[in-house]
Amino acid sequence: MPRILGVDIPNAKRIEIALTYLYGIGRSQSKRILANVKIDVNKRAKDLTDTEISSITNEIQKGGLKVEGDLRREVQQNIKRLIDIRAFRGLRHAKGLPVRGQRTHTNARTRKGPRKTIGGLNKGAPSPG
Repeated sequence: MPRILGVDIPNAKRIEIALTYLYGIGRSQSKRILANVKIDVNKRAKDLTDTEISSITNEIQKGGLKVEGDLRREVQQNIKRLIDIRAFRGLRHAKGLPVRGQRTHTNARTRKGPRKTIGGLNKGAPSPG
């Protein structure tokens, strides 16, 4: 498995897709990088030579792209800043609710977690005791 910037990229995939396994690199960025280093986008990751891997790594670093650890750190710092200044989005992050205006009456299970059922209460039944 080739390693680029400390990340193992999958062998069997085309290099255009394999580069997207790096956090912060998508399809368009991947195509641009490969065009700059003149590597065919249809080439498989396992067929890359060491010089091609190093040229891809150099292009990513030279291009001033924030990827992997640096980008993750910056995103976390931005979220922490929003929480610290008590912005609405920061409060939503802190409470674990959707941040971008989605409804929460139904759905939002990814952010809210599994349902916590509150049962055993009937309006018409007398309370025990």
